[in-house]
Amino acid sequence: MIVSTGRDRGALAAARSLRRSGWMVGVGTPDGGGMLGASRAVDARHIVPRPRGSGAGFIAGVNQAAAAGRYDVVFGGGDDWMAALSTYQSSISTSIAHPESEAVHAALDKMDLTKRARKAGLSAPHTESATDQAMAAWRGPVVVKCRAHWSDGQTRPLRIEARLFADIASARSQIDLIRDAGAQPVMQEPVRGGLSALIGIFHDGRLNGRVQQVSPRLWPTPNGASARATTVPVDDELASRAETLLTDLGWWGLVELQFLTGDDGRAQLIDLNGRFFGSMALSNTARPGLADAWGRLALGDPLPHLQDAPAGFKYAWLAGDIRRAGRERRGGLINDAAETLRWSRTAHHSVWDPRDPGPIWNLASSRLRRKAPAADESSAPPV
Repeated sequence: MIVSTGRDRGALAAARSLRRSGWMVGVGTPDGGGMLGASRAVDARHIVPRPRGSGAGFIAGVNQAAAAGRYDVVFGGGDDWMAALSTYQSSISTSIAHPESEAVHAALDKMDLTKRARKAGLSAPHTESATDQAMAAWRGPVVVKCRAHWSDGQTRPLRIEARLFADIASARSQIDLIRDAGAQPVMQEPVRGGLSALIGIFHDGRLNGRVQQVSPRLWPTPNGASARATTVPVDDELASRAETLLTDLGWWGLVELQFLTGDDGRAQLIDLNGRFFGSMALSNTARPGLADAWGRLALGDPLPHLQDAPAGFKYAWLAGDIRRAGRERRGGLINDAAETLRWSRTAHHSVWDPRDPGPIWNLASSRLRRKAPAADESSAPPV
């Protein structure tokens, strides 16, 4: 079973992959379905509340769904879902596909991750807590982030995304927003460069089924997620240092390490995703079987042999790329939009799949419903 929001593109790609590998797949979402639940890959749908407050509702929802579907293993589809499963695993009645809570929380802690990355020989941008003293000393542009996106007892409803600011003065409102939400803000030195990722299943000190990708287009631009990506040959030195980091964390299972590479050629670690990620559809195609191997590993089965993904596979998040083209307009709006559509024709998509059209129709209809005015509002005067 995958517990997630109903609009998680990575969870959708994982459900499709698991189904192709012969698993029966259930999903637990706050609304009992959504885009994820509309997939033909999904056999059963359950209501599982987001992990907020004491976590009692989340734990009860997971256990009820696990009993109803008799699931062997549960995956978390986002940082908060993953961290909650790891934190509450002693209260959950089935196997959890995530490391111990100490490893998960260390991986999600921006300060801790930066220190461990440098210890392992990886580059990472300068990161420090947004204290009043540190803010007074900061000079130049700054990226403001939450130190972690989930903690036990958290009540804020949504994830607060990272934002880039020209200086600390313009960043103060975002820092206050994070503090007011009960989270800890951190300041990070911006890295202007290309986004890339190293992906695989980590087990016994080795990264297996390695996939390395670069992302030439992002949304939101210029510091968002992959709107496009393509696989490239694996950098063995980078992978070796990543293995040192993951060993230090006590990690096992799926991992996506994200890097930004500037003009100096250094790949700087900016994030670690230990759950299904947005461009999972690319990994499914270039290196099939990662989700299946992860599930088997969680159940104690031997890890199958997984070769590296070949270079040259392409991925598109078309909705994000079209929105990016509307903003960036490379060579003009028409040229950028046309080039975006050409790229998408030979790429593997995050949502669209002609064999499984339910998610794209669900997504389109939900957007139309949000835009349609209510009947009693259609003739109301503007305010």
